[in-house]
Amino acid sequence: MSFRQMHCQSTPLLLANVWDVTSAQAAQAAGYQALGTSSAAIADMLGYKDGEEMPFSVLLALVARIRERVDLPLSVDMEAGYGDDTETVVRQAIQLAELGAVGINLEDSKVERGERRLLDVRHFAARLSAIKAGLDTAKKPLFINARTDGFLLGEQDALKQTLARGKLYQQAGADGFFVPCVTLPEDIQAIAGAVDLPLNVMCMPGLPDVNQLAALGVKRVSMGNFVHAALNRKLQHLLFSLRQRGAFDEIFADENP
Repeated sequence: MSFRQMHCQSTPLLLANVWDVTSAQAAQAAGYQALGTSSAAIADMLGYKDGEEMPFSVLLALVARIRERVDLPLSVDMEAGYGDDTETVVRQAIQLAELGAVGINLEDSKVERGERRLLDVRHFAARLSAIKAGLDTAKKPLFINARTDGFLLGEQDALKQTLARGKLYQQAGADGFFVPCVTLPEDIQAIAGAVDLPLNVMCMPGLPDVNQLAALGVKRVSMGNFVHAALNRKLQHLLFSLRQRGAFDEIFADENP
């Protein structure tokens, strides 16, 4: 089954968001169909702030290593594209395709001077269209998952903005529509019904379960950086406990006898 076909299943594609080879191998061992990188998790792992502070060359090297060690289809989070001009974004997307990536995420917000803001909707739609055309010309097809951040940013008219942006991104050639932080069933159903693209949501407190999401029209569920953050909390607890107790049995508590 191709990565594109995975977005047409009756049950949403549950995408494991990974940040290194170990997490990618763990997802493969757990039986996931596909992987996606998490820009926030990768940035945190390497000591960068999220929002394209990390050089694209670092992301490229990490993607290459994951592809060398794991066979699952891999979609790469390109944030806003890692470039101010469309030509740069297209060139970098082609580099990812040449490494074996099957998809990319592109988001319509950008961190500038420490604050994330929505980009102009028509400018972003035009960029999507140009990127799609550039990939087609290079014969390097990628599943372009267009992300909109009205709900993530807590915009007052988030649903209205999301519907308008989704329709424009569909016309611009996007292959999927990612709406992080939407959780209400009525909002999810409205988006799935109005935008004729596979709808991707992100795991959040209060998000309906996978069966409910399927009934609402969702086709893909991402995990963002939440697995990475949860593991970091457990690591912090373990290290603190070892120092406080002066004993090491907790390290080996999960090992098989």
